[in-house]
Amino acid sequence: MELFTRLYVDGAWRDGADGTTFPVIDPADGTEIAQFAAASEGDCLDAVAAAARALPGWSATAPRARSEILRRAYDILTDELDVFAEIIVRENGKAWADAVGEANYAKEFFRWFAEEAVRIPGEYRLSPAGDKRIVVTRQPIGVALLITPWNFPAAMATRKLAPALAAGCTAILKPARETPLTAAYMVDVMERAGVPSGVVNLVTPVPTGPLVRKMVDHPAVRKLSFTGSTEVGRELLHASADSVVSTSMELGGNAPLIVLPGADLDLAVEGAFLAKMRNGGSACTAANRFYVHTDVHDEFVARMRDRLSRVSFGSGLDPANDLGSLVSVGERDKVAALVSAAVDDGATVELGGLTPDVEGAFYPATLLTSVEHGSRINATEIFGPVTAVVRVPDIGTAVRMANDTEFGLMAYVFGDEDEAIAVAHRLEAGMVAVNRGVVSDPAAPFGGMKQSGLGREGSSEGILEFLEEQYIALNP
Repeated sequence: MELFTRLYVDGAWRDGADGTTFPVIDPADGTEIAQFAAASEGDCLDAVAAAARALPGWSATAPRARSEILRRAYDILTDELDVFAEIIVRENGKAWADAVGEANYAKEFFRWFAEEAVRIPGEYRLSPAGDKRIVVTRQPIGVALLITPWNFPAAMATRKLAPALAAGCTAILKPARETPLTAAYMVDVMERAGVPSGVVNLVTPVPTGPLVRKMVDHPAVRKLSFTGSTEVGRELLHASADSVVSTSMELGGNAPLIVLPGADLDLAVEGAFLAKMRNGGSACTAANRFYVHTDVHDEFVARMRDRLSRVSFGSGLDPANDLGSLVSVGERDKVAALVSAAVDDGATVELGGLTPDVEGAFYPATLLTSVEHGSRINATEIFGPVTAVVRVPDIGTAVRMANDTEFGLMAYVFGDEDEAIAVAHRLEAGMVAVNRGVVSDPAAPFGGMKQSGLGREGSSEGILEFLEEQYIALNP
């Protein structure tokens, strides 16, 4: 398996200008996988310049031609699915099933936006006064800077790259420093699919913040699409304001999961397990705050304990393991610290709760009860395999507690369908799953309310993030 470890600028792989590199670590055993090229300020600005030069030609390329390149990328990733998944596992640590799931999800964005590329909408109508024809077209917004996180290194990249290219924009992809190999592999796939030079560029700036700011400040950059923490998102919004750069922000979450008294507990436990344990809990959509009605609390906890007790952890390269490692020892220690804080705050450990004495950034499936709403673990996005349950006396209290947060990305409700749907309408979240544990789909709009983000990715809305409306007035 070939690993790509260099920058990609203007259609060519190259080392960073100053020759420095940084290590990419396998979090399952702490070994070094590769040294990846660090991008200097000059490298980053070269990437922006290359994207700017390529923009006129790419935006003028027929939508069908853009579509067919994206479709070829989908086909290549389909043929190389196991290679794709292995790279994800090696640098991210997640379980094999999660990596295969991400690889399948990631490639679907190329197929979906291959179809959307040829369906960019416009309007043509007579004005109410009858004095003009109103023509509304949508043009590529321009050079796009795409910043992606480590938890879904493939899917977060394709969810941005595919609509940007479908819209006719050119792009600079900036992956997380923990997981650059997946991004580089995908850039190679896009090169093989026929993406012209300069249309896609890959940089890994060191130091990150100042060099990202340099790119945002460049007059050619007209779009910033970021997935990551709300704290960093706020900083990027401030930076974007100076140049009035259009922004799309998919930020942090603290997803509530409500179990109503009429819930089918077989369905609720299995759905809650998926909502919590998908990607080992390292997902912005992961269920984080469990609000379980007192009528079903004890039975739900007993069943959830049994389900979690059957989770095995270990290297993601072994398909027998249900739970891989976290992305780093540092992330593992953050999760362990949250569990310790929860115990100090009065929570009871029903399962797990101890850092295993093994090599690698592993943490076991953990179940906590007697968690207080507003406690440290309840108010913090855990980003790990920890189920923290709050007992609630009534539905109104559950809804109030669920909405008592600055975040509003994702929520889950389990119960009688009519009652669960009624609760879903009361929740302040951009996405709500009713009686199911997974909602993500390239055909559905992904995004949050409140401080969980701006804009939507996926669906027909996703391509609009990379387009600008232009109104032309014509004589009738």
